[in-house]
Amino acid sequence: MDTSYPREDPRAPTPRKADGATHTALALGAPRPPPRDHLIWSVFSTLYLNPCCLGFLALAYSIKARDQKVAGDLEAARRLGSKAKCYNILATMWALVPPLLLLALVVTGALHLSRLAKDSAAFFSTKFDDSDYD
Repeated sequence: MDTSYPREDPRAPTPRKADGATHTALALGAPRPPPRDHLIWSVFSTLYLNPCCLGFLALAYSIKARDQKVAGDLEAARRLGSKAKCYNILATMWALVPPLLLLALVVTGALHLSRLAKDSAAFFSTKFDDSDYD
């Protein structure tokens, strides 16, 4: 435990030397946001929506993007994160579109069958006279 007094504040600015030189800092545009790796989306794509192993590919690229971000190569992290995002989109669409199409086919088939049943019920409830068979 440090009991020395006075304590130095580590956040305090360091004193500048009076050498007469001025320093200029240039801001070269707005800072870019850190690259996204889409790791959570990739995990869900791998576990729940994994047709043709697209979710697993997305997870692999997400892990690579995170590794590159930690290593400091932000451009490679952006590139790999973009690939992970594309594979996640493909896995999600591949998993959601076929069930939706199947649902649409079932609904239209049910509507068609109900209309057909209504028309056939009218046909079978028709009363024929004996003169119709002569």
